[in-house]
Amino acid sequence: MDPSCGRSFMQVLCEKYSPENFPYRRGPGAGVHVPPGPQVSPMKDRLNLPSILVLNSCGINCAGDESEIAAFCSHVSELDLSDNKLDDWEEVSKIVSSVPQLQFLNLSSNPLHLSVLGRSCAGTFSSIRKLVLNNCKASWETVHTLLMELPELEELFLCLNDYNTVLCSPVCFRSLKLLHITDNNLQDWSDIRKLGTMFPCLDTLVLANNNLSKIEDSEESLARLFPNLRSISLHKAGLNSWRDIEKLNALPKLEEVRLLGIPLVEPYSTEERRKLVIARLPSVSKLNGSVVTDGEREDSERFFLRYYMNLPKEDVPLRYQELVTKYGKLEPLVEVDLRPQSKANVDIHFEEKVETISIRLDQTVAEFKKQLKNLVQLSTNNMRLYYLDHEAPFGPEEMKFSTRFLHSYNVHDGDKFYVEPKIK
Repeated sequence: MDPSCGRSFMQVLCEKYSPENFPYRRGPGAGVHVPPGPQVSPMKDRLNLPSILVLNSCGINCAGDESEIAAFCSHVSELDLSDNKLDDWEEVSKIVSSVPQLQFLNLSSNPLHLSVLGRSCAGTFSSIRKLVLNNCKASWETVHTLLMELPELEELFLCLNDYNTVLCSPVCFRSLKLLHITDNNLQDWSDIRKLGTMFPCLDTLVLANNNLSKIEDSEESLARLFPNLRSISLHKAGLNSWRDIEKLNALPKLEEVRLLGIPLVEPYSTEERRKLVIARLPSVSKLNGSVVTDGEREDSERFFLRYYMNLPKEDVPLRYQELVTKYGKLEPLVEVDLRPQSKANVDIHFEEKVETISIRLDQTVAEFKKQLKNLVQLSTNNMRLYYLDHEAPFGPEEMKFSTRFLHSYNVHDGDKFYVEPKIK
């Protein structure tokens, strides 16, 4: 590769982590690591490299001197090369083969679809445990080639790769625990079935922003496909049937679900959505990122019972009878208006006169005095105002705090206010 058309990994490394840009820091938890061993390069004394290297958006398109990389990066465990110009797997392989401790590699947004990955080249990735290939447009053949050579891979990110389908591999990859395949064009559940076949030990599956309209597998089939799945995200999928949500109960280890933005729940309020989903998924302990407490679960299940209690039998979900067995048949809740009273008709006593007026309870004492000014012919500064609660045992209370709201006095119709001039 001609380095003149871009920048090498080694060139960028030297620039970013030079003492001028990345000085050696001292103190607890602040140090950076300088690889031990004989001096291999005259630049070795000038670089202080951490074990986590971030070289994203640097215009890198080639490796550079491999011996230099090996000299400086023998201790590096994480490497972010996202948003560069790497378009040849051979160049990536030169970098990775010179970083023997590497476990995390981010190659997102590099045009690597422009080259073919061979098995021998993929073999240099064998120590990787977390691999990010978002927006690389990597083909499924490339993904399979990598998987064959990464026996310890635990996390794989394949987002934004324009996948319309999934190409199934004849080999199972049992090491993979987490798969992010969001923001693709997957629509048919048969493709998700292929993922279950390829990755039978998945713990976490993130399918957000794929237009999956239906979960077509039966409960028995789902349990076989994803026996270890603990967390699934179907955020902004196209699901439009409660039956699809209920099928998730078949996953034997499921604990966490994300279901925001699906057409099914759009007609419901935020509170209704959460309660109706929680009631249908008894084993889920976290929904849309929030923990489901025991109290919330009971409230949701009781809400579910009352929500469906008046529907015809043929329209009642299966979960309804299970909850009837648990709680019995509930009575409808009595609707009580707990909103505070906004107005009241009260008696104003002044100079042995009594006037009945309507007052707003959302106003302050100062505003109330302004309302009374013309009625009692006193300025607000020369006015003392008392409130008599008909239940109060100690007589009228002077309203001294001008910013206090009238509703805080618990004013009701028929209550009395007394106005007196201040004594100079």
